[in-house]
Amino acid sequence: MPRRPADDAPAPPSPGSVLRPVERWREGRRRHLGDHIAEEVPVAFVYNDAPFAVMMATPADLEDFALGFALSEGIVDDIAEARIERIEQLLEGVEIRLAIPAARAEALERRRRSLSGRSGCGICGSELLEAALRQPEPVRADVRTDAGALRRALRELKAAQALNARTGATHAAGWAALDGRLQLLREDVGRHNALDKLIGAMRRAGEDAGDGFLVVTSRASYEMAMKAASAGIALMAAVSAPTALAISLAERANLTLIGFARTDGHAVYTHPRRLLEEPPTRLATPGKPMP
Repeated sequence: MPRRPADDAPAPPSPGSVLRPVERWREGRRRHLGDHIAEEVPVAFVYNDAPFAVMMATPADLEDFALGFALSEGIVDDIAEARIERIEQLLEGVEIRLAIPAARAEALERRRRSLSGRSGCGICGSELLEAALRQPEPVRADVRTDAGALRRALRELKAAQALNARTGATHAAGWAALDGRLQLLREDVGRHNALDKLIGAMRRAGEDAGDGFLVVTSRASYEMAMKAASAGIALMAAVSAPTALAISLAERANLTLIGFARTDGHAVYTHPRRLLEEPPTRLATPGKPMP
C-alpha cells in the first residue's frame, strides 16, 4: 500500500500503529507530515495470578497472541486449557491474565523463568538450557504442495500486510491452504510474536495444521521452527535464511524447512518430499528427452 501524498491528511492509524510527526527530506525538499509508526509495548502474561513473561509486542490481536504463546511455549496443550480472564491496558503496557488448570500451573512453576523479551525473543532469560532448547514431538501431518502454491502464498502474504505497508516495521506470519490461498495473517514488530498470534488465530478458527503450510517474512530461527513444529505444522517457508540450529531441529522434528522463499525460487533444507516440482512448462520432442 503506497503512502499517501505529503499534502494529504494522513489516514487514521490502524490497530497496532500510531501517528507521529516527522520531518521528511527527499530530493532536496523538506516536508512536515504525519507518519504511521508501529507500536511496541510491554505485554505481560500472568497465569493463575503468577507473572510469567513480558514480551515487547504490537498491541493488536492480543487474544490470539495470548493463546498462541501458551500453546507454542508448551504451557498448555489445548486451547480449551487456557481461558483469558482479562486484558488490561496499564500505564506501563498491557497485562493479560489467563487461567490454566492447576496441574499446568504446577508444571509452569517447576520451569519458572524470569523472561524479558526484545521484539519477541521468546527464550531470552531462560534459566535452564533444557528450557531454552526444547525439542517438540515429530510432526505427524504429511502434507503435499507445490512451488506454484508457494509462490501464490508469498504474493498474497506481501499484499495482505496492511500494517507493514503503513509502517514498514512489522513481520508477518501467514497460513496458506495447500493451493497457496492465504487463509490467515498476523503481524507484529517481533517475528516470534507474529507466529504466536497466527497459531492462536488458527486454533480459534479451527484450522487443521494438516490442511496447509506456513509462510513467514523473517529468517527461520530455531525458535520459529520450534513453534511451528509444536503447533503440528509440517511445512514452513521463510523469506530469509535459516539458522543451523533451526535446520537441526526441523530435521529431527519432521518439519519441512524452506528458506530464501521468493517468487522466483527457494531453498529446501529438510524433508523435501512435501514440496512437489511443477509439471514441465513445455513438452519434449517425441523420441527426444527433455534437457
